[in-house]
This record gives sequence, structure tokens and C-alpha cells, in this order.
Amino acid sequence: MALKAGIVGLPNVGKSTLFNAITKKNILAANYPFATIDPNIGVVTVPDSRLDYLNDLYHPKSLVPTAYEFIDIAGLVKGASNGEGLGNKFLSHIREVDAIVEVVRCFEDKDITHVEGGVDPIRDIEIINVELILADLEVINNRLSRLGKKVTMTKDKQELLEINTLKKCVENLEKNIPLRLVEFDENEMAVLRNFSFITLKPMIYAANVSEEVIAVGHNEYTDKVSLYAEKENAGVIVMCAKIEAELADMGDEDKKLFMADLGINNSGLDKLIFATYNLLGLATFFTAGEDECRAWTFRVGAKAPNCAGIIHTDFEKGFIKAEVMSFDDLKQYGTEVKVKEAGKVRLEGKDYLMKDGDIAYFRFNVSK
Repeated sequence: MALKAGIVGLPNVGKSTLFNAITKKNILAANYPFATIDPNIGVVTVPDSRLDYLNDLYHPKSLVPTAYEFIDIAGLVKGASNGEGLGNKFLSHIREVDAIVEVVRCFEDKDITHVEGGVDPIRDIEIINVELILADLEVINNRLSRLGKKVTMTKDKQELLEINTLKKCVENLEKNIPLRLVEFDENEMAVLRNFSFITLKPMIYAANVSEEVIAVGHNEYTDKVSLYAEKENAGVIVMCAKIEAELADMGDEDKKLFMADLGINNSGLDKLIFATYNLLGLATFFTAGEDECRAWTFRVGAKAPNCAGIIHTDFEKGFIKAEVMSFDDLKQYGTEVKVKEAGKVRLEGKDYLMKDGDIAYFRFNVSK
């Protein structure tokens, strides 16, 4: 599964600079399932040193990392949900993403004008969030309008559930409460999954700072963003889009030296990926061998058959057993043979909960 995030933000906050850096790192490999990338989509690999280790150990014919797909939502300004700017035309593109990345300007620069007249990250956040709320309200109102008289007259249990769930959404959205902060039961969530509401998606705030601030890690603006994010259980990372653009043009060694000079261990893009994985409760398992070493993303709590199905639906349908060893054991013992000799390779059944770092070989029977 390729992780998808929609990038939003006001003009001149660094969103385009960040996205251009991502675009420069686009994956366009023959063995990767992205043959054509639209101008507003960027795809990068998910960094994982464990996959590098497997590559050195097995020397596979093919090495396939997991991917992170960014969708750039251009031109969001106040009134975007009503057609102002270019944003309205792109809002529909992020209804299928896993998370929203909101780039927030946290730097002063007299040469870069702010569309609202000055730097105020909380005001900017609330402008964008209101536009996303209005976009969801429009979807709900359109649906309730199509239901017509059924809204007040229906006796059908399923229709009543949908109508009441949507009314609950309206009540909260009209109070500027995004749906991700509203408690819904399982039945209500089943209704909401039919609509792909934007404000139901997890949010990560990317606080864009100047080059001078990045080594320190924060300033007064990022502190405000962090407090705001904490109140709504959102993620937040501090990054410098300008530095990301410079890193995108560098080779691995130059990149390491440049980051060392800046006093940082990970690029902002890498931190963004790690933060998204944490926010969404994602983890990685591997398949490894001489033909291919590959990383696969799964949701924490998934069982072995579910993870087998990520590779191919037949693997899940005909699942028999999973032969599993941990990456840590493989690294400790050095070879797959030695891991088996140490009794660290396990046969797991249908109820096995996959763990981050598992290396799995799935046994299945397609005739089942």
C-alpha cells in the first residue's frame, strides 16, 4: 500500500518549495507501480535502513521500498470552498488520502509577502481548517438535499442511521469542530466511510522555519503550532522547505555532510514520513530473497492473512501459514540459516498479529 498525503496551505508559506523538493525525488522505476505521475503528485521512498541491510545480505535482483505519495493542493485561500483561487478544484483530490499535511509559515521574511498581511500561524491554520470544514459541509448538504423528504419521513433503520450521523456531523462542523475530533461509534463510522470526509482524516502540521531556526528546532511560532496541535491530537514537525529543496539536489554523501553541518540527523521529509507512520499506526514487514527484497506497509493490529493479502489477494484467500523471523534476529545471527538453527524462525497461523520488522514467507493454497 502506498501511503498518501494531501499537502495544503496558504500561498507563500513554503508549500510549493516543499512539494518541488518532493517532486525532484520522484520514483519512476520499471519495477514500481507508478508509470505516470501527474504534475501535482510526487512519490518518494520511505527511508528504512533495514531494507538496505537486506539488500546487502541477499543481493536481490529487485529492491522495492514502500512509497509515500504526496498530492499538492494548489491555491488554497480564504473562500476556496466557494471557488476562490484554485483550491476548490483540487479539494476533491484529497478525499482519498490517508492524512493531511498542512504547511504553516513560521518564519519572517520581508521579501516574501504574506497573503494575510503578516505571520500568524494559528490564524493561517484556522483559515485552512475552515475551508476544509466548509468543503465537508457542502458534501453533507448535497447528500441531505438528495434524500429530500426522507430526512424527516423515513422509517428505514439504515436511512435513519445515515441521516442522524450526517446531522451529527453538521452540528459539529458548524461549530468549527473537525470530524476527527468527534466521537463516532462503529455504525456511524461505517456510514462516514462512504463519504471520505476531509476533516475526518488525521492532520500533521509542517511548521516551516528559516535556515537559522532549524538547528535550534523551534521558535515562538512553532511553539504556538505545537500547543494547537496538542489540543486536537494532531502531529507536528518542524522543517525548513528551503533546506529540503537543497537536499533534494544532493547525493547521499553530500546530503549527510550538509545535515551534519546543520546539526540535524534526519531531513524534514523523513521526519514527515516517520510522523505520519506514527500518527496512522503504520508499521513495516518485509519479504526477502535472492529474487526480491521488498518492504510492505501495514496497519498495526493486522493479522498474518491480512498482510498476506497486501501482497496478493490470493495469498489471503488461501492462507495456510506464515513462516516468520524478526529483522533483529536476522541481523544478530547474520544469515537465514543461522536464524533457523537458533530456533528463531516460527510458523504462525491465522491469528498471528504481525509485528514491525517481521520478515515473512506466506504459505497458501489458491484452490482453497
